[in-house]
Amino acid sequence: MRVMTKQKREVPRLAAGELELLQMLWRAGGVTILEAQHALGLPIGYTTVQTRLNRLVKKGVAVKSKERPAKYSASLSPVDVQRSDLDLLVQRVSNGQVAPLVAHLVNRDSFSREEIDELKRLVANAEKRFKDARKKSE
Repeated sequence: MRVMTKQKREVPRLAAGELELLQMLWRAGGVTILEAQHALGLPIGYTTVQTRLNRLVKKGVAVKSKERPAKYSASLSPVDVQRSDLDLLVQRVSNGQVAPLVAHLVNRDSFSREEIDELKRLVANAEKRFKDARKKSE
């Protein structure tokens, strides 16, 4: 399943291992297969890392340079992947409705003052966008 982000960037669904590899690419930047193997810090073989990196390239979430040895880097930002995963989560658990998910999170966790202020800012921005959209449609 592919999910479109708000910027219309199509993001394929990523398995946990693929996401782990992508996170390593975000941290390390352009890396060779050997550098990726070391950066992962896991007992994983060179050819396994090579296969997984090439799968990420095939999915369009990583790019492989033409130089030798080839370097791999992420072609998506963490925000692109977060948006995609969160959109999918909202669709799956609350049939596309955001309020039940937000209500669950707000009622379940305790928040710092900074997080509460951020939530208020996000709601205020959503209200402004809603008002602006209504004005445009009138």
